[in-house]
Amino acid sequence: MAHGGMNYLAVFIAAVAGFAFGAVYYTLLGRRWLAALGKTRDDMAANGKIAPFVTSAIALIVMAFVLAGSIGHLGPGQVTVRNGIISGAILWVGIVMTTMAVNHRFQGSKWSLTFIDGGHWLGVLLVQGLIIGAMGT
Repeated sequence: MAHGGMNYLAVFIAAVAGFAFGAVYYTLLGRRWLAALGKTRDDMAANGKIAPFVTSAIALIVMAFVLAGSIGHLGPGQVTVRNGIISGAILWVGIVMTTMAVNHRFQGSKWSLTFIDGGHWLGVLLVQGLIIGAMGT
């Protein structure tokens, strides 16, 4: 299902897998995440129940699309599981963690929040890179 050099099925599956990873990750670390955030479950319920998940789903599709484009730009024959994982890790270090660390410091957030959220995004990008690398762009 590749169109114009982009495998949209791989992008979609990578986005769904990233969402599933986040669901498991934050289920396991939910209490620690809330403590690092300085909020309660009731505080989070006041934010709305659907909008954060819709935003997350859209963001994960965009993230998978950009990752696929980044991997695809490595050149012919370079879309591999290894390069997918490496690309995900590089984007995580160079873009995700740097921006999150800056934002969290200006917001006065705890470092534990940065590490918990950062671990989530690392896992997402590694899973997406693996899927896109395996399926091709």
